[in-house]
This record gives sequence, structure tokens and C-alpha cells, in this order.
Amino acid sequence: MRYPTILFDLYGTLVDIHTEDDAPGVWRKLALFYGYHGAHYTPQALRAAFHAGMAAQNATAGQSYEGYPDMPVEPVLAELFCRAGMGESAAANAAAAAQVLRLAQTRYIRLYPGVKPALAALHAAGHRLILLSNAQAAFTTPELRLLGLEPYFDAVYLSSDYRCRKPDPRFFAVPLREFGLTPAVCLMVGNDAATDIAGAKRAGMAAFYMHTNISPAPDPADLALADFTWQGADWRRLLPRLLEITQ
Repeated sequence: MRYPTILFDLYGTLVDIHTEDDAPGVWRKLALFYGYHGAHYTPQALRAAFHAGMAAQNATAGQSYEGYPDMPVEPVLAELFCRAGMGESAAANAAAAAQVLRLAQTRYIRLYPGVKPALAALHAAGHRLILLSNAQAAFTTPELRLLGLEPYFDAVYLSSDYRCRKPDPRFFAVPLREFGLTPAVCLMVGNDAATDIAGAKRAGMAAFYMHTNISPAPDPADLALADFTWQGADWRRLLPRLLEITQ
């Protein structure tokens, strides 16, 4: 088998999603949730404080020589409860606030056609399947459950759990280390040329680029690094090609 281990990006590769992160209604709803728990903010003040908190976390990580920080949202959301005098329940409320925030931001979330049968077929063919996603665990763990994707992966790695993200080779190194793999036996499949493709190549892996409806405009230099390319996100059509490449 050429690539017994396949690593997948999530959003834009397996999952079609549209979020409006800073739409006014997002912060009105989150401010209501904080108010329910005795922490009173205007939507504008809550938005400003949240973004300032996330920026401060990332700046601190960057000063610690973290080139691609991805810090979790929960500490910032908890701190906003503490500032309003609600420290005793801050941690528990922050976990719920993260889900409220994500729900308010999300306009739709769905699998691309044929994702589950394709993953099942790759597993049946003997491949190890790993999810490696730049994502907030507070958002993505419930979404994996919602979409029924959890059983299809041998392991799931989310960047906020590791405080760094693709294209950092250290994030790619986590599954390699934990499964005792060499990069040469791994194929990364993703829709972002800068993070998925360039990052995988820096880590020594082969890379399969999918251009989907939410792919960022690729830098030609990053795109040229891809070993394989594909247009679209219909996994019913993609599966035969992926089996051909990986076997």
C-alpha cells in the first residue's frame, strides 16, 4: 500500500460550512446568554472584549516563539464571566458560551456528498484515517458528533488542543509520533494550499489538494507543491481516484 495512513482536513474538505463570525446578531445572542447568567455586557462591549482577549492570548503565544498559535476560546469566555463577578461558575458557563457563540455564527453545516461512504470504503481497504484540523475543540467536537463523523477516524487532532496549527510541522508531527509513523507513508488531503498542502510538504508528507467552494484563493507556489489535485468536493467521484492513488 502506497499511503496506508491518510490525514484529512475537515472544513472545506469533508464539511461544507458557512459562518458569519462578526454578524451583529451573533453578539446580541451571546450577550443575552451572558446576561442569563448574571454577566451583563452590551453586544458591542462583549465583542470587543472577546477579540481583545483572543488577540492577547495569541500575542503571548507568539512571543513564546509560537509561529502559528491557535489558542482555545474557553479561557477568554471564562474571563469575561469573571470580570462581571461570576467567577464561581465561569468554567462551566464558558463551555456552554462557546457552543452558543458557534451556533449564532453558523448559517449552515453539512457533509459534502458521499463523505461517509468514502471514509468507510477507505477504512475497509485497510487505511488508517486521521483528522488533522485547524479548529476550536469547543466548536468542532460537538459538530463531529452532530455530523456522525466520529466513528470514521482512528484519531482526531484539533489545533486548539495543541496551541498550534497547520502549516506548523509540529502539528503534523503529533500523529506521526503517537502512531510511530514516517511521513513517507502518509497522504494529507485538504482544501487549503497554504495550510494543508505547504504544511504537509514541509512535514515530509505527500499532499492531495481539493479545490472546493470554500477554498481560499491558493498561492501558485503553494499549489505547485501538491502531488495530486482535484476540482470539487463530491466524494462519490473522488473515492475511486483516492483509492487508485493510495493503494
